[in-house]
Amino acid sequence: MVVLNREQDRALLLQSLEAVPVAKTQQQQQQEGVYGGGQKGSSSSSSHVQEAAGPAKGQGEETSCSLDPTDLLFLRGLMDSPIMKALIKVQDTLEDGVGVVEPVSTGSTKLASQLHLLCEASTSAPSQELAELLQRPHLLALLETHDTIAERRHAGDATTNGVSGCHNNITFMPEENGHPVDTIRMVGLRKKPDEPLGLTVREDESGYLIIARIMAGGSIDRQGLLHVGDAICEVNGMEVETLKALHEEVAKCRDSVTLKVIPALHDPPAANQCYMRALYCYDPAEDTLLPTCPTQTATEIGLKFNKGDILQIVDQSDPNWWQAQVVGGRGRRTGLIPSQELEERRKAFVRQEYDYVHKIGICGTRISKRKKKFMFSTKKSMDYDQAELILYEEVARMPPFMRKTLVLVGTHGVGRRTLKNRIIAEDPSKFGTIIPHTSRPMRELEEDGKAYHFTTREAMEADIRNHRYLEYGELNGNLYGTKLDSILSIIRSGKMCVLDCSPASLKYLRSSSEMLPYVIFLAAPGMDEIKNLYNIGSAFGYSSRNLTEDDFKRTMEESAKLQRAYDKYFDLVIVNNDLNDTLNQIVEAVNRLATEPQWVPVTWVY
Repeated sequence: MVVLNREQDRALLLQSLEAVPVAKTQQQQQQEGVYGGGQKGSSSSSSHVQEAAGPAKGQGEETSCSLDPTDLLFLRGLMDSPIMKALIKVQDTLEDGVGVVEPVSTGSTKLASQLHLLCEASTSAPSQELAELLQRPHLLALLETHDTIAERRHAGDATTNGVSGCHNNITFMPEENGHPVDTIRMVGLRKKPDEPLGLTVREDESGYLIIARIMAGGSIDRQGLLHVGDAICEVNGMEVETLKALHEEVAKCRDSVTLKVIPALHDPPAANQCYMRALYCYDPAEDTLLPTCPTQTATEIGLKFNKGDILQIVDQSDPNWWQAQVVGGRGRRTGLIPSQELEERRKAFVRQEYDYVHKIGICGTRISKRKKKFMFSTKKSMDYDQAELILYEEVARMPPFMRKTLVLVGTHGVGRRTLKNRIIAEDPSKFGTIIPHTSRPMRELEEDGKAYHFTTREAMEADIRNHRYLEYGELNGNLYGTKLDSILSIIRSGKMCVLDCSPASLKYLRSSSEMLPYVIFLAAPGMDEIKNLYNIGSAFGYSSRNLTEDDFKRTMEESAKLQRAYDKYFDLVIVNNDLNDTLNQIVEAVNRLATEPQWVPVTWVY
């Protein structure tokens, strides 16, 4: 359109029309009277174009031309139309205006506050009404916005002498991004002495200081004046060329800081927020790879968290560093944490002799060779699971609900079976358990479906190939296993199914939206407590073996190894010092599920 670049387009149009003299016939002149009958008082821009489109004086005969006379008449009518005149008039006003209106004051918010106090002191109805109006959020936001813009304008005027110098150097920005830089901005930021700005800056390959990230919830993020990719030229009129110089200049600032920046060419992608459960501990003070910041230490820019903390991931745009907050943490501060990809690469360089988690090569319930043989079918699965590196688990917050299975995990000898039977006896209408399947022939006085479901070896092997068993093993040439249909049958009856299974089964249970397990790890107590648990189990007939001191020590060692290897699947860890206390803790934890919100894997929700 002509008005988009008025001077250039109008000059070209005038030049073209003057080079094409056209003599109008009487009929065309009548049409011209219809199309070109303009009003008085046209702007100077439209009058020039109208004269150029009109017939040349002294030419009475028709002259051939390459343009259709009708098109020229249409153009003349278009330029003389009221809409075009109004647009050109607006353009003239914008270009030839009296200048930018300067703010009268930068303290409108303070004046409004003082006026509010005066009105409150008055008893008149108009004063009370005005006091109420001055406290409305929209008006306060408008005044605060006015003051912010006014302060920025004032800061820009104060540093006008330095603008031209930076503008002359605009072409120093790299041009491989597509276009030369043709815009600079003066950004005035409010700064609290005890609050960091909340950004990190990197030096690119050309030596320019580029904003690498803006911390969500920080001072700069709240003000919204800087963006990722902006290049910082100056701080308070002082040119900065290195990260050290930038740090020194920003450290000198007290209440405000003025930056001269070159805006980024492209807007950053929108942040994708989610929630993660941390499956390891992180201390930024010990992280040598953490990005630097002009005004913050490593502990201030990084976010410390413990295993089991729920993290709100507010920005994952950086492939190496995520911005996160600890849910429920004090102040909900945003900081940097390693991404899954970065931490996986770092863990891959840990020397094997120092990697305690991945050194485990035992079966969770091993006490003797015979017991190890019984669980041989899950051993390979355990080895693969222990080698899997899971650092974060995406979770979602759900309202209170009851889980479908209660899983007790622990090494042999910590009282799993005793606790399982006592939990079911505590409330048989609420809790139930499965009856295992076996290929062993039925003995005398045994009943099918009471202690075992008896079946043939061929049938069990076919079901195993079809993945219908949670776990299975072989003992004395006979197969034993826990069938998935048995678990689902208990769940469909409205009861919570109590399981004391191998840790190798936790991965499947955790990923199943049908099982929805609540996993409790029973950690081994001290030596004396383990002996006491063994004596109680023997009294109830749960164990007929004679254990030695070495067996008890092995139980404690295996319990610690199991906890390190599988703690990512645990919802609760209880040291089983006393059976009665442990039973009460389990019942209380299950009851809380029906009254408190829960963080569960997103695979259970979506």
